[in-house]
Amino acid sequence: MGHIFIVGGAGGVARPLAKQLTCQGHQVTSLHRKPEQAELLKKLGATPVLGDLVKLESADLAELMNGCDVVVFSAGAGGAGVELTTAIDGEGLETSVEAAKLAGIKRFLLVSAFPESIRGQEPVHHAFEHYMKIKKQADVYLAATDLDWVILRPGTLSHDAGTAKINLGLAIPYGVVPREDVAATLAELIEQPAVNRVILELTQGDTPVAEAVAKIAR
Repeated sequence: MGHIFIVGGAGGVARPLAKQLTCQGHQVTSLHRKPEQAELLKKLGATPVLGDLVKLESADLAELMNGCDVVVFSAGAGGAGVELTTAIDGEGLETSVEAAKLAGIKRFLLVSAFPESIRGQEPVHHAFEHYMKIKKQADVYLAATDLDWVILRPGTLSHDAGTAKINLGLAIPYGVVPREDVAATLAELIEQPAVNRVILELTQGDTPVAEAVAKIAR
């Protein structure tokens, strides 16, 4: 079993991911920003680590990652504004990538964004256009490294209960996906190290998660 470090550990995808990984026997360390989030993360089975991604230097973050096998970046500004989006989704990702390198961690999974998100809807808010720009820049930054990376681009995230059935592929029609199913997909990708250096799109679907990831592995 591995030791997984989750950046953005208190988020809507990261929480069910931590729970699922610990149930599978993995050790999970979850980076979180607010002290009051620690107790919930403990209840999920994770080891909470307090740290502000905006303020952490890569060397300091590398120390927190020391001993881990996989990094999952699931942090995001969550619509808190252009500056925070740049600082967390963009610069925070770059800091985390460099930290992983310093810590000697090769496996890096990034939760990105589906390219067609809210396309065609009017009006398209400037902040959202900026968000999509920053997410693409983060993808480019990670893809240029020699890490064993996976970029996962889920469709619009919903709070619906997960079904454990998805549509996963290199290019698929746009759709929605429950956060729990994004977490389940990440957990399965961690179990399949043969899936690496690939960008995957994800929505809800009809294929069981394990089967969908196995198809990509083949």
